[in-house]
Amino acid sequence: MANVTLASMFWHRVERDGDRPAQQFKAGGVWRTRTWREVGEAVRELATGLLALGRQKEDAVAILSASRPEWVQADFAAFSAGCRTIPIYPTYPPDLIQYIVNDAGVKTLFVEDPAQLAKVLEVQGKMDGLEQIVVIQGYQGEPSSQIMTWDGLRRLGHDNVERLKSDLAGRVAEVAPTDIATIVYTSGTTGPPKGVVQTHGNHMGTLDSAARMAGIEGGDTHLLFLPLAHSFARLESFIGVHRGLTTAFAENIDKLRDNLPEVKPHFICSVPRVFEKVYAGVIAKAEAGSPLKKKIFHWAVRVGREVSKLQQAKRPVPAGLAFKHRIAHKLVFSKLHEALGGRLRFAVSGGAPLSKEIAEFFHAAGILILEGYGLTETCPSLTFNRLDNFRFGSVGQAQPGIEIKIAADGEILGRGPNIAQGYFKKPEATAEVFLPDGWFATGDIGRLDGDGFLYITDRKKDLIVTAGGMNIAPQNIENLLKGDPFISQAMVHGDKRPYPVALLTLNPEELAKFAKEQGILDTDPASLAKHPKVVERVSRIVEERNGELQSYAKVKKFSILPADFTVENGLLTPTLKVKRKIITEKHRELLDSLYR
Repeated sequence: MANVTLASMFWHRVERDGDRPAQQFKAGGVWRTRTWREVGEAVRELATGLLALGRQKEDAVAILSASRPEWVQADFAAFSAGCRTIPIYPTYPPDLIQYIVNDAGVKTLFVEDPAQLAKVLEVQGKMDGLEQIVVIQGYQGEPSSQIMTWDGLRRLGHDNVERLKSDLAGRVAEVAPTDIATIVYTSGTTGPPKGVVQTHGNHMGTLDSAARMAGIEGGDTHLLFLPLAHSFARLESFIGVHRGLTTAFAENIDKLRDNLPEVKPHFICSVPRVFEKVYAGVIAKAEAGSPLKKKIFHWAVRVGREVSKLQQAKRPVPAGLAFKHRIAHKLVFSKLHEALGGRLRFAVSGGAPLSKEIAEFFHAAGILILEGYGLTETCPSLTFNRLDNFRFGSVGQAQPGIEIKIAADGEILGRGPNIAQGYFKKPEATAEVFLPDGWFATGDIGRLDGDGFLYITDRKKDLIVTAGGMNIAPQNIENLLKGDPFISQAMVHGDKRPYPVALLTLNPEELAKFAKEQGILDTDPASLAKHPKVVERVSRIVEERNGELQSYAKVKKFSILPADFTVENGLLTPTLKVKRKIITEKHRELLDSLYR
């Protein structure tokens, strides 16, 4: 397996599993399936089309699209042609697309639809190296030497398959593990993004490590809904090929509620925000039920927690408790299982910290969420909780073949075959974190327990040091606050200040329900955020959560914002993490007022 690359891995899978399902997607309201052979045919035509367009080995090919089957096909077509894939977030504005295309030297750019094409055309005159744009769907214009359709590229490949057959086979064979597979631009909260240089060997190192942990079986179905421009979803797509899974593509994140029971996945990979929303929905529904239903719900959760504690301690569950748990499942938890498809064995959470409270609740309900940890620079995983060995609140133990250690200042360092090569054309930035002895400095602060479980305490750069010299991890407090369904988002502030304060946004559904119950007629979000009854409700939540914090970490004051943080308004990253610097700048005066 030493010389396996992402390209050769793909063709091995097509050869081995030809007639088995590879991809599922919804078209015209119906779920359709493509076999490995059909996906292989698409990739062969696309890769041959790229050769016919003159793509050379190591040329850059970019993909600007939401997650969909064609994204993965274009990715493996680029690898097969010996090219580098450059993923671009579909939420990026024209100037950022222009920056990445120019920085990476992109020659061919796949765009999803006319809306993405319009953004590219806005800055086309400033991207001299870009030779072709390939539109995946919906292009009605006249194809030209510069703009072609997906089907047009496939036709070009199909017409040249015989002529370029040996050239393509040669390219696939020439790709070496040390070759660059992809340059992934991290979504920087300040300044232009940095391109992380990842080789085929880096990704094969991650895939081989993941394969040594139990849980995923050949033929399993998973529902992919995270952005493929992010390394977490990309790993999920690679695992699909590596292990021979059926990758079902969600229509979009808003359709998850429909797609989960339709696809019935065996596992899902998600960011905490999705679990937070499901949890908030379950709790809100339970609280809105009759007194009897509420009583049954809380009884079921208590029973589930007892069972969960025994399972975590690897102790047997007594027959009487097991019987109660079956009743709890039938009366309460079965609905949650059905909403998630009914055959979910486990879920994976990554990209940001998951609240321990939420992980414990889901496990009490019989759904195990395994948290892992990594970065784009680690392609993208370092640690993972195992199905048979997990601890809530931790991000698991080092994966097989990967080392973890804590530096003197508390920073987490990682080393292994999965560590990327550095930042593209940025030697100084590379030298800062890619250390000479193979260790990568993550920028996260953490601790290892006696059994090697890693606990993240905060981002090195996010750590709040109060005026009194106390160190506070804002993410832990934010997760506590978001544990209440009434709170949608939280950002804790307080560096070099006397005490922590918070900016909070509210869950619109819960807020509307509360306003109706309280007879509040003015439903304008700005008025509601200031309404005394709403402020009093939020005060109770903050006070309750403060009870779980040390005195110096308690949130002394807060302000409720009328609108949520979103990707669209630029206050969340594409992986739904708060952009602290930008939120702080935007609300500088408001934050200052909380210290007067």
